[in-house]
Amino acid sequence: MIRFTPILLAILYALVMYRLSVWRTHRELDAKSTELADPGLKAITDRLAAALGLARIPVYIYEIDPVNGLAAADGRIFITRGFYRKYRNGEVSGEEMASVIAHELGHVALGHARRRMLDFSGQNALRTALIMVLGRIIPFAGVWIANLLTGLLAARLSRGDEYEADEYAAALLTKAGIGIAPQKSLFAKLDALTRSRAGVAPAWLMSHPKTAERIAALERLETRWQTAR
Repeated sequence: MIRFTPILLAILYALVMYRLSVWRTHRELDAKSTELADPGLKAITDRLAAALGLARIPVYIYEIDPVNGLAAADGRIFITRGFYRKYRNGEVSGEEMASVIAHELGHVALGHARRRMLDFSGQNALRTALIMVLGRIIPFAGVWIANLLTGLLAARLSRGDEYEADEYAAALLTKAGIGIAPQKSLFAKLDALTRSRAGVAPAWLMSHPKTAERIAALERLETRWQTAR
């Protein structure tokens, strides 16, 4: 029984961290967000809603500056004030903002938003268990190895989710009559922003696949759809 104690403790830790993470995230979003009331964007999100057979898609402005879009575990979609500001300044078009919203809807529809919270807790639990086990075998390098392994796992899960959400968004945007072009142009704009700011990436690109690879995947998707017609 003693040999399994680190694993049992890690599982208990994961459950506690999951509940705390959900509570903390919802409290933060509730305190710092209001529903989007922009008529121009509402007209575009109404097209997405009609394509999904919904009356509307409620989108919220999250009052933080980093350029980001978020899908909460409860299904709500958030655009940060920093991202919305770029739209208001004319740096990002309404269709490009719609591609962000469609992408985040993909995370909700495909179960990524809820699973990510579980993954985060599970990864922390795995890291804790590995540190406990490897720390006994390799006292000094155990922590470094545990962090490396869980980091690689997290990156792989995140990249897979992003490609799936991109594909969902492409299908939704096409069905809504908007098309895939805004997705690709937004990726290019954010990538250019990264280069202009000495490698500081907008939050929406962090932990994501490389921009060129995402655009190439969308172009392969377009080709596949055209061939299937």
